[in-house]
Amino acid sequence: MSHSNPNTNRTLVTVATYNEMENLPRLVEEVLRHLPQADLLVIDDNSPDGTGEWCDQQSAREPRISCLHRPGKLGLGTAIIAGMKYAIQQGYRYMLNMDADFSHQPKYLPALLAGMDPPDGPPVDVMIGSRYIPGGGVEGWPLKRQLMSRGVNLYARWLLGLSPKDCSGAFRGYRTAVLAKLDFDGIRSRGYSFQEEILWQLKRLGARFGETPIVFLERQRGLSKIDSSEAAAALKIIFALGLQNWLRR
Repeated sequence: MSHSNPNTNRTLVTVATYNEMENLPRLVEEVLRHLPQADLLVIDDNSPDGTGEWCDQQSAREPRISCLHRPGKLGLGTAIIAGMKYAIQQGYRYMLNMDADFSHQPKYLPALLAGMDPPDGPPVDVMIGSRYIPGGGVEGWPLKRQLMSRGVNLYARWLLGLSPKDCSGAFRGYRTAVLAKLDFDGIRSRGYSFQEEILWQLKRLGARFGETPIVFLERQRGLSKIDSSEAAAALKIIFALGLQNWLRR
């Protein structure tokens, strides 16, 4: 594919998948319905359930859909980085990232995109679909998981000096001109601490953050991929980055 002019208003929606055949066909339809002007990149980690093959069939018919195949399950962080690099290389102005399981509702995509260039203020470099600002929320989570999520957010915001209320969600819009300044090789997180680390890295580059409310839905189909060892590893990395952050001060 050719490098396009980065001044065009092209938008790329990225979705990382591993065994999401139950969700993906409907998700793709919804994304393209809510953002018909966008392109969609599926980053598939060699799903045994045929997700990648389905994507290839679709992209043969629909020019807005592309699929990036990876050899195996390499972690959510590296999948999002692959999407970021693709967005930069292909000259997109914006990259919107979301989960494949409908916990992130496609109906919020237009607000995420519009928030990057507010009519009444400076441009935003990272627009976060936020559960923790007025109008946002979570449906279908037990209290324990809600408390854990809020706890991780507070911990990350305090340690890393981040201003957004929701630092751990993956539903975000990025301005690719700012992503292009990142040193991707310097990013340590592979799993769930990636969301906090990328904000911290972008903050150090002077990025402006914005938030728009979303209601997060617990996945309806398929299996969740998080486990407690990954959560513990995430806390460790955030702590190490926080230490770096405080020592710099």
